[in-house]
Amino acid sequence: MNSARKAALLLACAALLLPAALQAQSGIPAPIIPIKSADPRIAAMFEMLGRTHTPSQAAISPDGATVAWSVGNRAGEEIHLTNMPDADPVTEQIVTTGATNCSNSAPLWSPDGESLAFESSCTRQEGAQIYIWSKKLGTSKQLTHLTGAINDLAWSPDGQSIAFLFVDHATRTAGALAPMKPWSGIVGEDGVEVQRVAAVSTTLGAFDYLTPPNLHVYEFSWSSDSGHIAFVAADPPGENNWWVAQLYTREVYPSWLPTGRPCPTDRDCLNLKSIFDPAKTSGPLHGLQIAVPRWSPDGKQIAFIGGLMSDQGITGGDIYLMPSTVGQPKDITPNRTASPVWFAWIDNRTLKISEHAGGGMHLVDYNLATASDAATLNMTLPESIGSGALSSSVSFSRSGDMAFIRSSFDRAPEVWAGPPQNLRQITHLNTDLKPVWGKTENVEWTNEGFHIQGWLLYPGNYDPSQKYPLIVFIHGGPSNKTTPRWPTVAFGGIPFSGLGYFVFMPNPRGSYGQGEKFTQANIKDFGYGDLRDVLTGLDVIEKRFPIDKAREGLTGWSYGGFLTMFGVTQTNRFRAAVAGAGISNYQSYYGENSIDQWLVPFFDATVYDDPAVYAKSSPINFIKNVKTATLVVVGDRDGECPAPQSFEFWHALRAQGVKTQLVVYPNEGQSFQNPVHRQDVLERALDWFQTQMPAK
Repeated sequence: MNSARKAALLLACAALLLPAALQAQSGIPAPIIPIKSADPRIAAMFEMLGRTHTPSQAAISPDGATVAWSVGNRAGEEIHLTNMPDADPVTEQIVTTGATNCSNSAPLWSPDGESLAFESSCTRQEGAQIYIWSKKLGTSKQLTHLTGAINDLAWSPDGQSIAFLFVDHATRTAGALAPMKPWSGIVGEDGVEVQRVAAVSTTLGAFDYLTPPNLHVYEFSWSSDSGHIAFVAADPPGENNWWVAQLYTREVYPSWLPTGRPCPTDRDCLNLKSIFDPAKTSGPLHGLQIAVPRWSPDGKQIAFIGGLMSDQGITGGDIYLMPSTVGQPKDITPNRTASPVWFAWIDNRTLKISEHAGGGMHLVDYNLATASDAATLNMTLPESIGSGALSSSVSFSRSGDMAFIRSSFDRAPEVWAGPPQNLRQITHLNTDLKPVWGKTENVEWTNEGFHIQGWLLYPGNYDPSQKYPLIVFIHGGPSNKTTPRWPTVAFGGIPFSGLGYFVFMPNPRGSYGQGEKFTQANIKDFGYGDLRDVLTGLDVIEKRFPIDKAREGLTGWSYGGFLTMFGVTQTNRFRAAVAGAGISNYQSYYGENSIDQWLVPFFDATVYDDPAVYAKSSPINFIKNVKTATLVVVGDRDGECPAPQSFEFWHALRAQGVKTQLVVYPNEGQSFQNPVHRQDVLERALDWFQTQMPAK
């Protein structure tokens, strides 16, 4: 080739590559190209789900007269007040800052019920700030003028302060689910963002830190005298070290008080005590996780939830009680066949507990003196309290009335409130929404001595005289569970039902809802006992329902993505699979992810101390067994299940001649944030199953 032709060809190639080159130079990944053959029923389903008005928080005033609740609007969220007990929409009013286009959320009543604290963001540049709305004046005032991330407001019992979690100049949401920063600089040292407990004076607006800069705080609570806080914290980086966090207390007097003792540096944080370290205990909590620390009303004890947990904020375990000074915790709910997720002190002898129980959730009173419980609210299955996570707590008035959000597979979320024996639905945000998926059935079976539960969704067009394909959807975690709740526009099992599939959503060993022994039953056994539980449940369902065994699929996200990858290496009964954010090689994964601390409690060793136990559960070591057509999807900034794990699995399948495809979503972490990507990933999964095992 002569030099002229070579130069012309190079110029032509450069012109074709220019857009991609510009994107690479700007650091902006190329956008996802939409799928061409998306089923129109999918768009219709997403349109319906997009019309769901989802309340995010409900708080009942101390006197039980008013419920504050927040719900999404065009600007973000808005806060409504509904008077009780009539719950007539005419009595509603909206709390605002006085500015326009603001997102107002996270309402929280003051101890005297005269004020309502909330978070408000009027501009993206400013970020969320704390405001207080006055019941007497009907107006709001801004308390904070901070640059950073504000979360989890908590009034001090004396009403003089509002404490909150704060990350100064945050560039991302704290936690491992959010997209990780692009790798650059000194890893683990540069740009580490620490979440601390801060406080603001409700009258002066003065600001102070209550915890030191060398501890990343995950949760906290006030003592009843407003002079102490208890908090769960670990050394930075925070997204990795929650699994080794300790329980701390500190006597706090904000700097704006005459006896103020600020906490500007590590050395100046006076009376800071670690009162419990799971790594140093010899009891059942050794090496496990702790969450939801709560002072007793008399300040003498602290209760918390302890157990084997996969993710911060997705809590389950037993409830432990210990002195507020120092000592060994005592398990006060041993051998309970349920998994507490949240609780509150009612008095010095009674706890109100929200727990995963069987397929749904229960709310019970637990008497410490008699170690017995009496159900004040036993949710009818299928039913969920909020999302089942910490952010979905129950709010109580002084008289015991409550407010919370509830939903199910067939009922969109609404706010309910009132006394336990006479709860009333006080919002009617979604009365026009009707599910386009099929009815739900609770399914239970036994395997290897375990009692196991799951959910079966019928096809939306169900005709008992016809046979239907089935998709198994496995939840993430593994310390988590599928509970009955209204779906969102995101990856999940329910939409498959709307396209004519049976959907089986099992809760195998390792899940919440059957007690801590069941949750810990998969230690050092990932992919074996839990997969046998799933397949045994599938055997039970095949005998009871008109299922076409030649059209069965497998899918899941995170741990469910791993079990999908592992499942297709262990059995060929599945016609197609979709592995979302999975793990293909635990040995390489240990050194790639941003949360390696979570692995030790589950594998009982590091990969360097016991590489064999990690190899045993690695799908890549059984890759030659795979015959199942498998779609692999992942976010490029996923710190929990990094994209190289998906690449490794896809690459191996391709090398073996197995039908496969890999889709990587730009700027996404474990939990997708871009609504276009959230829809696209489900469209691709649905299309994959429709292509490989269509619903006729």
